[in-house]
Amino acid sequence: MRKVHFLALLALFCAIPVTSHAQISVGVAIHIGPPALPVYTQPPCPVEGYLWTPGYWAYGPMGYYWVPGVWVAPPQPGLLWTPGYWGFVGGAYGWHAGYWGPHVGFYGGINYGFGYGGIGFVGGAWRGGVFAYNTAVVNVDRTVVRNVYVNKTVINNTTVINNHYSFNGQGGVVAQPTAQEQMAMNEHHFQPTAEQASHETSARQDRNQWASTNHGSPHNAAMNSVNWRQHNQQERIGNGVKSGNLTAGQTAHLEHQEAAIHNEVHNDREANGGKLTAQEHKQVEHQQNHVSKEIHNDKKDTEEERDHR
Repeated sequence: MRKVHFLALLALFCAIPVTSHAQISVGVAIHIGPPALPVYTQPPCPVEGYLWTPGYWAYGPMGYYWVPGVWVAPPQPGLLWTPGYWGFVGGAYGWHAGYWGPHVGFYGGINYGFGYGGIGFVGGAWRGGVFAYNTAVVNVDRTVVRNVYVNKTVINNTTVINNHYSFNGQGGVVAQPTAQEQMAMNEHHFQPTAEQASHETSARQDRNQWASTNHGSPHNAAMNSVNWRQHNQQERIGNGVKSGNLTAGQTAHLEHQEAAIHNEVHNDREANGGKLTAQEHKQVEHQQNHVSKEIHNDKKDTEEERDHR
């Protein structure tokens, strides 16, 4: 049974080594660790200048839920993303929030893959205010991203493997900050963007992302960008058709719903200078969550019907 105590983390703070400069952002002491990192394929970078932020297990009232890896725009050129990580200290798991900064700091030694092998980031670098992508470890759409290079010497198990540790501490990855990471941790940091916060909120509201529902295998493990949810839904529908887990009628119904959402988003963007308001974004996410649930249920129903034949 999951044991969660809603109490102040004073003891946890005191137990953290001074050299870690950690910031715990979870107001509960969690006594069960996050699931292993799921295996997934990185979608191509859709826009020049976007940076990859790895997926991670967040925690909410219903337990752990997976926040998909996603390409996002940094707050300003020259900044890099330090992923958040779970740390086990003093008998409890605490979340160390990610942040933007001029250099990548300590992220628990967790191998998130795609350039985040546990120390630093080798998926690219800023060059004269423009980000160059190392295609040896990251996936880009060459039709829109042309500032690339290949450096295979940095490859060191950059692909997330099954049952990979998702936390630092006893029973997980045992790592301490390097001198370079400590310096980066003391630099001026920028908090996650509003887009990143919205992305996490959307994941929390999607029941299919909860570990209690997906048993450690989230339906949406990675996304092209925060606003490309529809693209990922289309891939799920396409995979369902190929596997035979979606009937023609189910597929037509799902496609009709996706088309309606696409038209709604198109019209809203035209009315608001190319952007969605916070309320419109929330409404679209609600609609996509509904479609996501239908895709899951339709596949399950078809599988069960096939098994009973």
